[in-house]
Amino acid sequence: MKIELSEFFSNEGKTENLNVVSDLDSFESKLGSFLITEKAPFELHLENQEGKTLLINGETDVTVNTVCDRCLTDVPTSIHITIDESLDLNTMGVTEDEEEGPAWLDESELDLDKLVYDEILVNWPAKVLCREDCKGICSKCGKNLNLGTRSCDRSVPDPRMAAIQDIFNQFKEV
Repeated sequence: MKIELSEFFSNEGKTENLNVVSDLDSFESKLGSFLITEKAPFELHLENQEGKTLLINGETDVTVNTVCDRCLTDVPTSIHITIDESLDLNTMGVTEDEEEGPAWLDESELDLDKLVYDEILVNWPAKVLCREDCKGICSKCGKNLNLGTRSCDRSVPDPRMAAIQDIFNQFKEV
């Protein structure tokens, strides 16, 4: 969703509240592609302060379908997004090679989807668990340990003892 901001650039003191919903349906990053299952509409507050600064404020919640870091099951994860941006109107239109504007601003259009994407990226949880006591998956057979006991051999030899185990296996009497 794109919002035209040219009126706010030229009208000192202009204020407007917009009830908007992002068109973003999925979140893609280096971690993978995640479906956005719920997104709440939010009130976006736009305000030109004294012809110098454009304030952009709003809050919303989105639910992203992620995977548990231990057992790889799907986990709906709620992410609270707080938008609190300010644009210096005095430097708008000034293009220097070193200074680029924000990615969510294209000349006089606010790209709401890019802004929400950036906020999801910043607020992404460091670790996602399906539950606090998640047991993960078996390192041998790959079974989800939360669903029951595993059927594979549970003995895990200590790799430091591998040389001694080889000696025992060579001199084993039948």
